[in-house]
Amino acid sequence: MKENQGSWKGKKFGKASQSSEKDTQSENVISEPAEVSKKENIKPAAKPPKEIKVENPQDSTPKLKSPSTKKAKVKTKQKENSLPSKTKSSKPNQDTEAKPKQPRPRIVEEQAVAEVNTEPAAETANPENLNVKVRLNKYLAKAGVCSRREADNLIAKGLVTVNGEVITELGVKVKKSDKVCYKDKLLTLEQLRYILLNKPKDSITTMEDTHDRRTVMELVENACEERIYPVGRLDRMTTGLLLLTNDGSLAKKLTHPSHQIKKIYLVELNKEVDPKDMAALLEGVELEDGITKFDTIQFDQKSDEKSNVIVSLHSGKNRIVRRMFAQLNYRVDKLDRISFAGVTKGNLHRGKWRFLSEKEIGFLKML
Repeated sequence: MKENQGSWKGKKFGKASQSSEKDTQSENVISEPAEVSKKENIKPAAKPPKEIKVENPQDSTPKLKSPSTKKAKVKTKQKENSLPSKTKSSKPNQDTEAKPKQPRPRIVEEQAVAEVNTEPAAETANPENLNVKVRLNKYLAKAGVCSRREADNLIAKGLVTVNGEVITELGVKVKKSDKVCYKDKLLTLEQLRYILLNKPKDSITTMEDTHDRRTVMELVENACEERIYPVGRLDRMTTGLLLLTNDGSLAKKLTHPSHQIKKIYLVELNKEVDPKDMAALLEGVELEDGITKFDTIQFDQKSDEKSNVIVSLHSGKNRIVRRMFAQLNYRVDKLDRISFAGVTKGNLHRGKWRFLSEKEIGFLKML
């Protein structure tokens, strides 16, 4: 057992026994430098990449994974093992500098492709570019004519011309510089505007008035350069929220009965409201144009008067609130619309206007 252990230790620590022989035979060591260098460099042979990076920081070949660079690494390791440390950086540079620029042309090509791909995005992001093409139905909608779906019908009927040519094919694209006409009227692309007006009394919801009465357009004449128009209408003596825009698609949505847009009014009557009449208004009142009912009706919590109520409905019939109360022998002294399609006036004073926020615009388009 002892002999086996001694032989095992001799195998494991063979390097120590060799070094002792070198100390006793110094002459042989001096006369045989090649053998000493090979034996002493067995462990450092695994560290040449670090020395290459220190002495040649500009050389990027150790990072390459191509077959040629692997051969270069093998050559440098063999030469480093056979040469002193001072000469390790001379010949490996010659081998590694032969193929260091192989991936560089690929990088240049990738950058060139990226620049080309960004050009269309920059072009479409610029609204002033006259060469940007849009679908004809979208052009009509942005011009405030109608919605995109209705624009397709107008195009199919031959009511739209582009540069003097009648277009009946759907899907045609036009440029901003093209002359697009609808019923011989030249159209222009405008920025969409959304304005909320707190309409005062004694003003008419119309674009023009032949009797020289004050219109709501006079209250917003300096709001924007684009031509806007009222969405729906309020009576001359009715106050409250009125939306004005040049977005034809949204205006159609907010006024069409099928969308059931909700309106809320604060009503001041000439007398207290009987609870039985409130129930009748919820069930429906028969008018000359059919039965109409309120969605909700309740007393105004901010007032002690039982003659002040808040009502909500989806109907868009003309003077509907006044006619419903008149059917039950009530006279409406004041009528104020405090909410329209979920938009409220907040602190907006009577006769003043403001632009809708992006959040409000997004909400209206989701209806």
